[in-house]
Amino acid sequence: MGRARPMIRALYDWTLGLAAHPRAVWALALVSFAESSVFPIPPDIMLIPMILAAPHRAFYLAFICTAFSVLGAIAGYGLGFFAFETIGQPVLEALGKGEAVAAFAERYNEHGPWIVLIAGVTPFPFKVVTVLSGFNAMSLPVFIATSILARGLRFFIVAGLLWKFGPPIRDFIERRLGLMFTLFVALLLGGFLLTGFL
Repeated sequence: MGRARPMIRALYDWTLGLAAHPRAVWALALVSFAESSVFPIPPDIMLIPMILAAPHRAFYLAFICTAFSVLGAIAGYGLGFFAFETIGQPVLEALGKGEAVAAFAERYNEHGPWIVLIAGVTPFPFKVVTVLSGFNAMSLPVFIATSILARGLRFFIVAGLLWKFGPPIRDFIERRLGLMFTLFVALLLGGFLLTGFL
């Protein structure tokens, strides 16, 4: 794990640097796609400074993140469905989530869409869920629809906050928005459990 941290930091810095690249939108699309299947750095790292530099493009950039993140999620699903043992499992093990497979599979068929939604809006690595969704053969249309909802919520909320409040909201987004999403989901699920929907 000690060796992984400098590598992750280098990837973080490299990804952040792409936000200032002349072809930053294409780079954002690529990072959004890869982050949903294999890449460890979330596209928010690029999205935030790109929106602050051009607030009028906030929702266009959120759309790019959402669209390519969902395409990447489908690719992650494919890894899990067609090549879990050769590709999907090593990816999960590299992310330190290899042991999650057995426990995840037990509950997945019952709560799959909720799991995708939770991973899509919270800091939990979305790529883990996309690969495991394919491995567990979750209904592909349901998976795609839930991914669109989750990723759209995440990126358009970030874009809306930055568009409305500008630089002063950046620290909140970077440090606390993930926690707020997590608390919101926890309250939502708690409400459903209390009313007997789950």
